[in-house]
Amino acid sequence: MDLPVLISGPGADPAYATAGAAGADLRAFLPEPLTIPAHAQALVPTGIRLAIPVGYVGDVRGRSGLALRHRLRVHPGTIDADYRGEILVLIENGADAAFVVEPGARIAQLVIHPVARAVFRRAPLDATERQDGGFGHSGDA
Repeated sequence: MDLPVLISGPGADPAYATAGAAGADLRAFLPEPLTIPAHAQALVPTGIRLAIPVGYVGDVRGRSGLALRHRLRVHPGTIDADYRGEILVLIENGADAAFVVEPGARIAQLVIHPVARAVFRRAPLDATERQDGGFGHSGDA
């Protein structure tokens, strides 16, 4: 299914690298290379704004190759249907060396998908086998 998402701004259009890709690549919109020092983070502009249809959300996610090879972590971002500002990508450099983001580099992925809105109401909660078991509740293995 093709979903029309309007784009504006001088940055590169998001693009799918392969026919089966779920995420469209987002590119850095920079006038010159940007250095992210070791163990630091930076907001990297994409130069684009989106109009995502109501009932959908855009999720900004990391690129596995950057994580594996350079220890770069993209902090997840949510693009709501009513947001019209520039898409910025928060990148954290977990390496012991600085990383240089080149203009036009693929820095993140954008996944568009349907979203359900909940109607919250207070009520007693039913019992479950798990109950309030949180982090590590099911063991290590």
